[in-house]
Amino acid sequence: MDSSEYIVHHLHNVKIVSNFFSLHQDTFLMSWVTGLFVLCFFSLVARNVTSGVPGAFQNFLELIIDFVLAQVRDTYKGKSTIVAPLALLVFCWVFIMNLMDLIPVDFFSFVGTFLDISFLRDMKIVPTTDPNITMGMSISVFLLLIYFNLSAKGLFGYIKEFFCSPFGPYLFMVNFPLKIVEELAKPLSLGLRLFGNLYAGEMIFILIALLPWQIQWMLGGPWAIFHILVITIQAFVFMMLTIVYLALAEESH
Repeated sequence: MDSSEYIVHHLHNVKIVSNFFSLHQDTFLMSWVTGLFVLCFFSLVARNVTSGVPGAFQNFLELIIDFVLAQVRDTYKGKSTIVAPLALLVFCWVFIMNLMDLIPVDFFSFVGTFLDISFLRDMKIVPTTDPNITMGMSISVFLLLIYFNLSAKGLFGYIKEFFCSPFGPYLFMVNFPLKIVEELAKPLSLGLRLFGNLYAGEMIFILIALLPWQIQWMLGGPWAIFHILVITIQAFVFMMLTIVYLALAEESH
């Protein structure tokens, strides 16, 4: 295949198409695989906790937990007990999904061709390069925001914010559209930021893969090292914005 066909091949999802929607099988599979990996890793470490000297995996997990809890304590002042576990899950899950971007571009294509499995040959392995998964997660956070708003302010208080904030009740015709834009911008910025950064990183890996193999390692190695920072920062940003949005939802104006 030529260069354009090669790029399209690696940017194309494996789909099941119906009359109303399409299901991206590879995104669905890899998001579940990475999610189960995170849960199994947590469960395995928790089962092996002993009263003696903790192992390397336990120390690593405790380091992550302490880091996330510190961010929650500094940002969220409410009383909900689900914010810290949610932040931990979001950070670890998004990080593992992003980490799939460090697997060589043609690895699964090679395995799929060798085993004659078309699904492996054609699949995309980085779920966060698909806007369906990033926007799906951001919409889930948005629904939590609505729940937190209603729990903290009640239905009347929540509706009142749309008409009375930020300029007071007499400018309700200005307040309402501004509040709508403010609320909708939260899930859009949350999902599109993660998608855009990981999609750009994947595109660079694909372009590097088009070069002769002697040059690929010279460019791919440094970019992979830099990309480790990108995928970590993006997981951190998604987690922090989730915490900040939930904290703001419980604040009264």
